[in-house]
Amino acid sequence: MSKEFSRKDKFKYAFDTMMSRGPAGLIIWLGVLSAILILVFSLIIMATGTAPENEGFPTLLWMSLMRTMDPGTIGGDQGGPGFLMSMLLVTFSGIFIFSALIGILTTGLDAKLDSLRKGRSRVVENGHTVILGWSEQVFTIASELSIANENQKNPCLTIMANRDKVQMEEEIREKVPSMRNTRVVCRTGNPAEPRDLERMSLHTSKSIIILSPDNENPDPEVIKIMLAITSKSAERKKPVHMVALINSPDNLQAAEIVGRDQAEIILAGDLIARMAAQTCLQSGLSIVYQELLDYDGDEIYFQHEPLLTGKTFSEALSLYEHSSVIGLKTQDKCILLNPSMNRIISPGDSIIAISEDDDTIVLSGDNSKNIEIQKGSIFHTSSEDNAPRKIIMLGWNWRASIIIRELSNYLHPGSSLMLVADETLCHPEVPDNLENLSVKYESGNTTDRCILESLSIQQYDHIILLSYSDDLDVQTADSSTLITLLHIRDIADKLGRHFSLVSEMRDVRNRNLAEITGADDYIVSDQLLSLLLTQISENKDLSVIFRDLFDPEGSEIYLKPVEQYITTAEPVNFYTVVKSATELNEVAIGYRINSQRSNPKYQYGIVVNPGKSDLIQFCSEDSIIVLAED
Repeated sequence: MSKEFSRKDKFKYAFDTMMSRGPAGLIIWLGVLSAILILVFSLIIMATGTAPENEGFPTLLWMSLMRTMDPGTIGGDQGGPGFLMSMLLVTFSGIFIFSALIGILTTGLDAKLDSLRKGRSRVVENGHTVILGWSEQVFTIASELSIANENQKNPCLTIMANRDKVQMEEEIREKVPSMRNTRVVCRTGNPAEPRDLERMSLHTSKSIIILSPDNENPDPEVIKIMLAITSKSAERKKPVHMVALINSPDNLQAAEIVGRDQAEIILAGDLIARMAAQTCLQSGLSIVYQELLDYDGDEIYFQHEPLLTGKTFSEALSLYEHSSVIGLKTQDKCILLNPSMNRIISPGDSIIAISEDDDTIVLSGDNSKNIEIQKGSIFHTSSEDNAPRKIIMLGWNWRASIIIRELSNYLHPGSSLMLVADETLCHPEVPDNLENLSVKYESGNTTDRCILESLSIQQYDHIILLSYSDDLDVQTADSSTLITLLHIRDIADKLGRHFSLVSEMRDVRNRNLAEITGADDYIVSDQLLSLLLTQISENKDLSVIFRDLFDPEGSEIYLKPVEQYITTAEPVNFYTVVKSATELNEVAIGYRINSQRSNPKYQYGIVVNPGKSDLIQFCSEDSIIVLAED
């Protein structure tokens, strides 16, 4: 039989329970104790008749309270010894009680300030962008969003990660010196914990970007965060718009099941592989992609224009002076890049255009007159470079097989690829049944200068450097790639030979160390993924567009000889180039001036979305940038 609890035990338990409530409990107890002391001493004075001039009980309560709060008040007291002694005891009690109260308030205030510094409070924002997780990609995304939000009113970027709030804010201030008019709010918490996510006000956010953690297997963590978000998505009046990076194709299906129609999943490795394949084959294409992906120039936007209803797609191409129309978004949300030139634009269709900003997509009127003036100079050539290419690939990771297959889709029959990789760092598995490409493999240390010189790289048209990221950590793998890159550049300089060189580096900081020396010296890194994440977070439909651009099926971006579109005998405006391209079922979006191909000040000669009325004098070595099926 249990022993009955004593009153003392019950009192101690009640006291402990009250104290466990923190400063609030202590303040309550001190208040109760002060009230008891004031009441007791007032009753004693009243009962003994020592009060001066027969003061009433309410007055005695007030006098005791004042002496409890202000010890100096006792100095003006007059009365008998009993009254003065009572007031002295009240004052001493007040000193202890209010000293304790001040200490408790100070401690509680410090704790609250410390909690705020730790980022535990709730975010109260509307239309904000949320980043969940932390990596080097944060700084690129923050910088790009600050540019994208320049024309917005009071934009806000909120970040949650398992890091100290103050440290996150200091790093952003250090690495992104100017956030323009965008406010950055950081919170400390676990993005995979639903309770922590509640503090980010996801139900009022514009978009959610989920970053991959910097570890060997980041995908499970990303999927857990997506699960935590979808579990809270019922609070939203409209579906969640989240963008997530998945590294391994094996985890793609699981991510799509979790995200359903609320998530845009970017398969990071596949995207990098496709971009590496495309950019190594076309000089200057990397600069075009950089222009479209960042917010520092022209980007892709959607615009509904009722005045285009009933016109053909080819007519719409010449109705914008400062924007380049590249496709249509139909009423049923279907994205069409480079559709049939005769397609009629329906009332619910929106155009897809490259422009400086969404508010610069403005109709400039019918410019057919400008085109007719130059019609006599238009002619087309059917010449095409069908020569096979020779490529050398140095290094290996699981993305290499995707790159090789993508190259096979773009190359002409008879092309060859020499693969050199260090078997102590990787386990190459060359894909079979390649239609246009033969592959030869040799084992070798790709950082060894002697081995690199023995490969006679001057015989190759393109060089691809891959990171050994399957078996090495990011920094070690990037260091190996950087050493190989420095050797290749030095060999090229001594040979006096220009190469199309694409290298892969995972860390943005290492990319900055490997300074780019030209449009054909391109470094594929996670910075591209950061740019793509930012673009899609602003408009989810861009996911379909970039997926199509990086896919060999459908229309892609090409740089083609200028003489396929116009004569080079006299200056022409870009309206003429656009009209000429439409006759080949292509969309002209820019050009490259070959004489500027080594000048970084002029984007290595690349001009995307030029003013269409400006006269340009092309030469035979120049190129037109087009959206075409092949």
